[in-house]
Amino acid sequence: MSAADCLFCKIVAGDVPGDVVHTSDRTVAFRDVNPQAPLHVLVVPREHTANAAETAAEDPEAFAELFATARAVAESEGLDGYRLLFNTGASAGQVVFHTHLHVLGGRPFGWPPG
Repeated sequence: MSAADCLFCKIVAGDVPGDVVHTSDRTVAFRDVNPQAPLHVLVVPREHTANAAETAAEDPEAFAELFATARAVAESEGLDGYRLLFNTGASAGQVVFHTHLHVLGGRPFGWPPG
């Protein structure tokens, strides 16, 4: 998938609406349209990469920024605990092939989500 065809790239660019809750120079965080927990936010890098493994290998600083943004989201939402999750590859449940970190939290919240 190219960046031109990527839903998350379109949200980052503002071409597709998203419920954005936090931005940084390198990331955008927005609410998942199909939440699997009371709080379900996706944190994506502004630059297109296909999955977490690719981002970690190509741009470790961007990978670290995903976690910093997730922490900021959790703090702004008043969470005292939360889960962070990457799905990497179709066989792991990745549907949109743009790196994204799921921030899951709130009560009630069980495992597995969904």
